[in-house]
Order: sequence, then structure tokens, then C-alpha cells
Amino acid sequence: MLFDAQLKQLFEENSVIAIVGAKDKAGSPVEHVGCYLIEQGYEILPVHPVRQDVWGLPTYKSLQELPKVPDIVCFFRTPEACAEHAREILALPWRPKVFWMQEGISSKEAGELMAKEGVIVVEDACMEVEHRRVFGK
Repeated sequence: MLFDAQLKQLFEENSVIAIVGAKDKAGSPVEHVGCYLIEQGYEILPVHPVRQDVWGLPTYKSLQELPKVPDIVCFFRTPEACAEHAREILALPWRPKVFWMQEGISSKEAGELMAKEGVIVVEDACMEVEHRRVFGK
């Protein structure tokens, strides 16, 4: 569990966010959150296996293709997919600081795999809602 001061620090100290499941479908939660984070000055690395140009940004097919290590990996995927992505990260030479599963998404397996690696795990929380709340926006 993160307290508000820790959450605020997390947002202040981590500026590169990979969004897995990124798509620019008008009105979708991922579209709303992605655009909000861009407006707040975060560097967003969209990840989607098919889309190529989400939010006008280069979009990567997988976490392996990212050009830099993200501070936060944010998931708009099913709980089962999050466990698969946790195993995918374990096969990489890097670890994010934060493994964030959006509102409505939680995975005990993914959380346990990442926590064992010292990665902060956030489950069932909207990144935009939490950002707005701790910064009073």
C-alpha cells in the first residue's frame, strides 16, 4: 500500500511511462489516461502489438522493443495478461520501478513476481485519478 506522500513522490520522481494496451480510441479509458499523462509532461511509450502511431507517438509492439527503460509500466490489460507481462519483464535485463495495473485490474501472481524483484506494485487504481487526487487537480 502506498500512502499519499509516497504516491506523490512516485509521480514526481518517475517521468517515463510505458502504457501497455495503448490505443487512441476516442472515449476509451486508455485514451483519456494517456492524453492526460502527456499533458502533465510525462514521456509516454505506447505499447501495442498492432497499432503503430498512438497519440502521435511511435508505438512499440512489446516491452522488449522499447528504446529506453521506463520508470513505470502501466497496464490496460486483463489480469491474466498482466501475469504474462510480469514474466516478460523478468526475461528482460531491466526492471521498471513501478508495475501499475489500472482500475479494475489486479493480479496476485504478477504482483508477487514483481515485488520479489523490488518493483513497487499498484493494483486496481487509475493513474489519472490518483495523480489528480494527490496533486489537487
